[in-house]
Amino acid sequence: MKEILPPPPPIHRNEFETVRGLFNRFVVPTYGRFELVFSHGAGSYVWDVTGKRYLDLGGGIAVCALGHANPEITETLIQQSQKLVHVSNLYYHEPQGRMAEQLVKHLAPGKVFFCNSGAEANEGLYKLARKFGHDEGRYEILTAENSFHGRTLAGIAATGQDKVKQGFEPMVQGFRHVPFNDLEAVRAAISPATVAVLIEGVQGEGGITPAAPDYLLGLRRLCDEKKLLLLMDGVQCGHFRTGRFQSFQRILESLPHSFLPDGISMAKSLGGGFPMGAFWVQSRHADLLGPGTHGTTFGGTPLGCAVASKVMEVIERDNLAQNARQVGEALLNEMQRVVNANPGVLKGVRGLGLMLGIELKEKESIPAFASGDKSAAIQFVNRLHDAGVMTIPSGSQKVRLLPPLNLTAEQAAEGVALIEKVVQSLA
Repeated sequence: MKEILPPPPPIHRNEFETVRGLFNRFVVPTYGRFELVFSHGAGSYVWDVTGKRYLDLGGGIAVCALGHANPEITETLIQQSQKLVHVSNLYYHEPQGRMAEQLVKHLAPGKVFFCNSGAEANEGLYKLARKFGHDEGRYEILTAENSFHGRTLAGIAATGQDKVKQGFEPMVQGFRHVPFNDLEAVRAAISPATVAVLIEGVQGEGGITPAAPDYLLGLRRLCDEKKLLLLMDGVQCGHFRTGRFQSFQRILESLPHSFLPDGISMAKSLGGGFPMGAFWVQSRHADLLGPGTHGTTFGGTPLGCAVASKVMEVIERDNLAQNARQVGEALLNEMQRVVNANPGVLKGVRGLGLMLGIELKEKESIPAFASGDKSAAIQFVNRLHDAGVMTIPSGSQKVRLLPPLNLTAEQAAEGVALIEKVVQSLA
């Protein structure tokens, strides 16, 4: 009798289904997740449970400043965890003080509050603004259309995108939106209740749109004139991503200026993957939030601050700000070449440093995407996954490149080749 042997078990497929099943059963479904399960990473690469390797040009949405499984971060985690992991903010410890000092040195005299995320950092700025204007009855903050400031109730009220607000009405009061890069729109919107203006130096979720130099300088003059705080959300565009510590420093570097915001929120790359946020307040307002006005349980722990200090040390030692500029410029130029060669698929590419946005043509004009139920951006990202490269969708037609700051020129060239191959298949 002929012996019929069963096929070998699909081990990797089983692992994929097991992990996805856990999410479906136990994780609140707030994310539309891609059909990928990752097992490990190293530098600018990650591997899924099937063993397939991907070049990560998304960087955990601008978080993994030194890539994946960085050995210096690992060593810092081990060493600090053997001393202190957490103490309450009722006490002092050196790592928090040293990390605050490092951030201030890259900005100007002022003080820092540590928290756990970008949304929390922005919440701190809202409270700073309300405290600043409280005695005069001023509380309103002007933000930009197409902005993004987090997913808390105040964060979605501050965000200039209707899609994040749906289902959570009524909105937290005190926020109004005006067109980005339009100084006169800000001037016209100021009311007796206005206390601050909050913008991103480069709109990230909004599709990689940098602030114009004249807009930034004009906002500073206008805020001084009207006695308003000028606040900047540097969560995504900060921490050397554009080639300087904060994006406004890069945008204004060729101009004579004395520009300085009153407060800046930070997160994402700050901890290099360790969850961490912070906001800086310049010296003249640094003591507005006194004892009892703000707090956090986990913000600024010894472990988090030790890791953030190591990330800063490596960025400075290895001159990764300059790497972001050089590799980013090469990446931008090469992607512009791909755009020029494929006008039926791509509209354009823009950005600063290693914060780039690729804009696709309308979904209906790309035959391979026209009949799909997902946006052009999602369909494009899925095809890039098939090719072995990770990117981040932004809206319906844009894809972001937010890779580690230590991405090499060779890895950037590899990424362009993979993207170009996918674009050509669509053309």
